Amino acid sequence: MIRRAVVLVLAAFLLVVGAGQAAQATGYRYWSFWEREGDRWVYATQGPSTARPSDGAVQGFRFAVSEDSADAARPRGRAGFAQICAKTPARDGTKRVALVLDFGTPADAPEGEEPPAARTACARVSPDATTAQALAAVAGPLRYDTNALLCAIAGYPERGCGEPVAQRKKGPAAGEREQPGDGPSLGLVAGVGVVVLLGGAALWQARRRG
Repeated sequence: MIRRAVVLVLAAFLLVVGAGQAAQATGYRYWSFWEREGDRWVYATQGPSTARPSDGAVQGFRFAVSEDSADAARPRGRAGFAQICAKTPARDGTKRVALVLDFGTPADAPEGEEPPAARTACARVSPDATTAQALAAVAGPLRYDTNALLCAIAGYPERGCGEPVAQRKKGPAAGEREQPGDGPSLGLVAGVGVVVLLGGAALWQARRRG
């Protein structure tokens, strides 16, 4: 009986610790690239340096901290091609690409930087131009790393490129702030305390029955 009680206590302890570790994950601070399909954003399957949008395409970029493409934040705003390119008339031998540039929130910004306001732009480029070329025409300067990863649009951010950032799975409630330090959370400590109490009770019961 005592051995069984010990096993149950250890199993409960591992569940509590696992839950505490799952509350945090490593994200990456970077520009994600999106394509508009109808009224929704779809994560692009190519990079901006290889994608060649057609005339009338709407593409978006969002700066944020996310774990991967499934977790990435979409560009905000519902402006369509007609609205974005209303003041850029069509011209023979060129194509127009509507771009939505979302610089993200202060929470996603590198320390000491403030994100610019989101904006849209209409790039008139050659028919074979890539998204990167369209972006450079209306939102320079761009910055890339040695692996051709897009690091900055319109000079934002000034530094950094896809660096890992510790993040919570669920943000704190309004008005709450994360406390500095890497120690265990209060919830985790409380959970462990409950496990210890339950474990002590289980061992006591086991000894009585033994």
